[in-house]
Amino acid sequence: MSENHSFRDDLQWVLNAIESEEGLLNLHSISFCLSQPTSGCHQETEDSMRIDISKKDNHSILSHFLVALGSSKAKNIKSSLRSVEFHEVKWELRQLQNLGVLLDDQANNIKQLVFRRNGFNKECLLELSEMVKRNGVVKEMLISESGIGSVGAGLLASALMVNNSLEELQIWEDSIGSKGAEEMSRMIEVNTALKLLTIMDDSSSIAATPLVSAVLARNRTMEVNVWSGKSSKVVEFVPEKSTLRVYQQLDVAGSCRVACALGLNTTVKSLDMTGVRLKSRWAKEFRWALEQNRTLKEVDLSRTCLKDKAVVYVAAGLFKNQSLESLYLHGNWFGGIGVEHLLCPLSRFSSLQMQANSTLKSVTFGGGRTKIGRDGLAAIIRMLSTNQSVAKLGILDDESLRPDDFVKIFRSLERNASLRSLSLQGCKGVDGELVLGAIMETVQLNPWLEELDLTRTPLQNSGKTQGVYQKLGQNARAEPEPEIGTETDFLKDMAMVEPKSCRVFFCGQEFAGKTTLCNSIAQNFSSSKLPPYMDQVRALVSPVEQAAAAARTGGMKIKTLKDKDGTKISIWNLAGQHELYSLHDLMFPGQGSASLFLIISSLFRKPNNREPKAPAEIEHDLQYWLRFIVSNSRRSVQQCMLPNVTVVLTHADKINQTSQNLEAAVNSIQKLKDKFHGFVEFYPTVFTVDARSSASATKLSHHLRKTSKSVLQRVPRVYEICNDLIQILSDWRSEKYNKPAMRWSEFGELCQVRVPALRIRSRNSNKHKVEMRRRAIANCLHHVGEVIYFEELGFLILDCEWFCSEVLGQLARLDARKQSSAENNGFISRPELEKILKANLQSPIPGMGSKVYENLDAGDLVRMMLKLELCYEQSPQDPNSPLLIPSLLVDGRGRPQRWQISSPDCVYAGRHLECHDSSQTFLTPGFFPRLQVHLHNRIMALKNQHGATYGLEKHLISIHINGIHVRVELGGQLGYYIDVLACSTHNLTETLRLLQQLIIIPTIQSLCSGVMLTESILRPECIRNLTPPRYRKTQFVGLQQLKEALLSVPADGIYDYQHTWDSVSDSGRPILTAGFDFTRDLLSDDDLREVLHRRYHDLYNLAMELQVPPENNPNEVDNTQSATGEGQVEPSFGGIAKGVEEVLKRLKIIEQEIRDLKQEIQGLRYYEHRLLIELHRKIDYLVNYNVQIEERKVPNMFYFVRTENYSRRLVTSMISGMTAVRLHMLCEFRQEMHVVEDQLGCEMMQVDNTTVKCLAPYTKKFMTLLTFALKIGAHLAVGMGEMIPDLGREVARLADSSLLYGAGAVAAGAIGAASVGRAVGSSRSRGGSRDIRQDQQAAQQWVVDFLRSRGCSSGKDIAEKFGLWRVRYRDSGQIAWICRRHMYTRANEVFEVPI
Repeated sequence: MSENHSFRDDLQWVLNAIESEEGLLNLHSISFCLSQPTSGCHQETEDSMRIDISKKDNHSILSHFLVALGSSKAKNIKSSLRSVEFHEVKWELRQLQNLGVLLDDQANNIKQLVFRRNGFNKECLLELSEMVKRNGVVKEMLISESGIGSVGAGLLASALMVNNSLEELQIWEDSIGSKGAEEMSRMIEVNTALKLLTIMDDSSSIAATPLVSAVLARNRTMEVNVWSGKSSKVVEFVPEKSTLRVYQQLDVAGSCRVACALGLNTTVKSLDMTGVRLKSRWAKEFRWALEQNRTLKEVDLSRTCLKDKAVVYVAAGLFKNQSLESLYLHGNWFGGIGVEHLLCPLSRFSSLQMQANSTLKSVTFGGGRTKIGRDGLAAIIRMLSTNQSVAKLGILDDESLRPDDFVKIFRSLERNASLRSLSLQGCKGVDGELVLGAIMETVQLNPWLEELDLTRTPLQNSGKTQGVYQKLGQNARAEPEPEIGTETDFLKDMAMVEPKSCRVFFCGQEFAGKTTLCNSIAQNFSSSKLPPYMDQVRALVSPVEQAAAAARTGGMKIKTLKDKDGTKISIWNLAGQHELYSLHDLMFPGQGSASLFLIISSLFRKPNNREPKAPAEIEHDLQYWLRFIVSNSRRSVQQCMLPNVTVVLTHADKINQTSQNLEAAVNSIQKLKDKFHGFVEFYPTVFTVDARSSASATKLSHHLRKTSKSVLQRVPRVYEICNDLIQILSDWRSEKYNKPAMRWSEFGELCQVRVPALRIRSRNSNKHKVEMRRRAIANCLHHVGEVIYFEELGFLILDCEWFCSEVLGQLARLDARKQSSAENNGFISRPELEKILKANLQSPIPGMGSKVYENLDAGDLVRMMLKLELCYEQSPQDPNSPLLIPSLLVDGRGRPQRWQISSPDCVYAGRHLECHDSSQTFLTPGFFPRLQVHLHNRIMALKNQHGATYGLEKHLISIHINGIHVRVELGGQLGYYIDVLACSTHNLTETLRLLQQLIIIPTIQSLCSGVMLTESILRPECIRNLTPPRYRKTQFVGLQQLKEALLSVPADGIYDYQHTWDSVSDSGRPILTAGFDFTRDLLSDDDLREVLHRRYHDLYNLAMELQVPPENNPNEVDNTQSATGEGQVEPSFGGIAKGVEEVLKRLKIIEQEIRDLKQEIQGLRYYEHRLLIELHRKIDYLVNYNVQIEERKVPNMFYFVRTENYSRRLVTSMISGMTAVRLHMLCEFRQEMHVVEDQLGCEMMQVDNTTVKCLAPYTKKFMTLLTFALKIGAHLAVGMGEMIPDLGREVARLADSSLLYGAGAVAAGAIGAASVGRAVGSSRSRGGSRDIRQDQQAAQQWVVDFLRSRGCSSGKDIAEKFGLWRVRYRDSGQIAWICRRHMYTRANEVFEVPI
């Protein structure tokens, strides 16, 4: 008794101390432990106390303490108290109310409440909930083993929806159940203050799913820990690490819910589900999450028992995911199909295809139950060969791959520049010398591979991997390199040799025989020559056939020949068609390139007649090509040698060698040689050959051999490595199925693997040096004509002939006017141009049309057009700048021309700019389009000052600037002059100042590279009346000539000097009369002042000689004329304008082609009509072959339609488990079978095995025939349209099928061979016919039973669902089911037979 009394005295002391205002107690923590043997208090630390209360004193003493703590006297302890714990308290409502008073006190500072093994009834739980709602101080609450259950969890959740102060809630060793977890999840959706939630559920892991999914869906930064029992954690989410870890198996619905919550989540960066068994249903939801998620970086699904179907879903999500960086899938159960789908988004299947996923950097898979197989191996090799993003790949513990498979994997790594780490831990196939050799070769060629993990492999177990790791260490060391300054320093150690490749350009007009002569020369170079009588056979070929062959030479052709000593001669046959002249500038060899020119001209006008050309015509043909050669060769800054030219006259077999016409032609050629002496190097002999005869071309072939070797000796030397690369590139093309183009990255891979001199030997070496070497070699190959390479485009053209004909030929002929929405100003946006290119160069039928887009994309083509000056940027600095397309411009020369202003006060002035040596040079075809763009930019830059407007036509630029109207016209058949015409309300000086000094003429002069232009003055009357160019050819006078004339007249006659103009007439009709103009009306004040200054200067010099001092010392005049520097300008390659006559010729050809096409279409329709008649006859036989089945109480012709993604597809094969399938019926009217519009049909819930057994043969045979009929006859397809599947494979099978009655005729009709249909039809066996009858009988019986089960057995029911009525033909008595339209339109042929 005394002991107990002392304990009670202690408790009383504590109560008094709590109520004391002297601050006897300074406690941070108080623990109340009830149901103890005795009552008492224990001060555990300086600031913590434990109060034990015996069982008999439970309620009274605890109430006293709570009241005391809540009283106003306990201010001191309330200010210091931070934590209150209750152990084994069986709460009563009054006690909780006392606790509520304590917590509601404003002086209260309690942050933590702990309830361990407490007991709460429902009223107490409600009071606790209300207390939590009101409280705004407590931060942590722990409830352990208190049996609150789902009710208590729900009440706490409702309280926390209001409470915004509680940050940590822990419920231990209690079963809150699924209902409590759902209530908690709804609380999480509202509460944003809670930072830690820990649930330890005794019963199961069912509480984890709602809690975690709510946290993820609402992007809460709340740490979540869910346990099942005391030692088994289920889920853990740590927001500080952005990690979600699932430890235990969740049910299927729960795991899917968590996966869905990840879709729009932004807080999880790492998902770890290692060891959790997952189903394909979860993977299907996770696919959506991958597609939507933007923050997930790492996913670990190791040992989750994923099979092929699940991995396919995961791989599908990777196609749209752009955030995931690491994916671990080792230890799963998928096979080769899963591997193939997994690596598909990481691979490229063509050079033009973009890699679907470029963010995933690390992939790991493998395991004893992962069967990679052949398909998986192919996918791995494809990924390693084409991927440009994956840096780490792991294939772990694999037992399915053999050593030779790993050899293939390492071979594919030789070209991979992105992979840094490869792990093959535990792979059984990494064994043997072959694998070791492949590894060593790979690390030798691939310096980017930093880590190779061969742990637990047979190769490492045998101690053979030391050399591999040693070489990997060497790849990490940087090679010492000397300091390098200029670009030439990078190349100084590369050996130079004489080139072994020479280009021969065949130049000539159409029908000159260039292609035929090229073939004959090739015969002379060939080691196995044809027998001599073949020349006689060629001589007998009709000239018409020769002409047709020449006409078929569309675009440039290239033929490569090799001499016995290894000299390579490539013959470039330049197209003679005028529309392709714009491409010739592009093909012109650069300065110092080994090349020679053969100018070929026919002695006859057309191959199909014997009308010889006049010497003047031959001279005209040759002169064009000579001017072309001179104009292009003079663009170079310096020439190391003159172009080598040989003249060849063809069709010499049709003319007598001693004829006067031939002699006159040779004389005219000699005049040309004299005329172009010093511009080109002529071969003295003119060859006359029969292009069809190789014997006739023998001497010419010998000349080509000899001259080529001479040229190769004279041109600059090339890098020795170029000769090796020519063969390497040829081998690469053979391996790539003659691929014509190569990306720069592919060229780098090829150099890395096969060219040691261009190999990057260490990942820390000077990559810039190797890259510059590669580019120098590529430029050298371009220079010698082996490839076409432009650094800005990023690819090399290996097949020059393909590039010239397929690409450039198509681009040169591009007519975008019909497809462009742009106005006739010639400018078009880049996206619209790409759309036009696709429409012109890409056929909608696979395998048809141009194959340009198999190697180049639309962006490549636009950049190529810009580089080759087939189009021009309006503003080069703007990436979205509009482009000028010359083909968009209209040719307005045939329309009436007039000035926009016309008044007596107008001033008319003009300048004529002509090539200084126009007999030898002319402006290249791309000059004028380039001028149009440059002038546009110059004028638009002045728009704010002058209010300028700008218009374009094919050969015209129209400008209105500050009251001055200007026309810039391209003239001359070969474009050798430009006329600048102006009409102005300003005076003559201001007008000419705009032309001569400010904008126009300086811009023209700056664009002429290597061509000098002389300036002349046009007759004002020609400008006023806009006289056509053909009449003003003589109506101009040289500017310098007129100035010299003024200097020769007396001073008093300068102002009144007159220049006279000759008259111009056309067929006796006067066009311009003779007249004169004062010089003051032709020259500006600036020009007259220059003449006067020169006159003053001459008089001053004369006075100095005569020692006579001048009376007036004029101002000193700087007569130093500014010489325009010949700045180097890039070669121009724009399009030459097609003449009106040429357009009309092409329109006639196109019209004839359209007429021929119409005839083909009519023939096709006739054949199709015959085919459909035969098809319907055989289908009618199938419909009516068995009229005894239920007396035709249901229709025979039925089909199935399946709904997929809001579209309908015709079902041609039945599979068990199919859903969303509807049964439909066809109208069976003979020879007019069709789909019934707006037919409801009858729905099937699911296809079972019985249905498949009855319907599979029917759908495989008869439905294929039916869909074929729908494909062939357009009127049969009404109502089906997109439902019809692709029957490409069925065509191949039906062509020789003996199982399908009547199928042979259909297939034969599809492939255009009616005889096949007759053969198959005649050889049809009765056995095959019985088979299909039995199949159809089973299918029809199924339909009868199915309709009965759906309550659709009467004629009325069938009419409602299918819109068909049962009728009998009056002539044959057969029964059919037909639609309402046939009921009325064919009423005289049938009568209704209701059931």
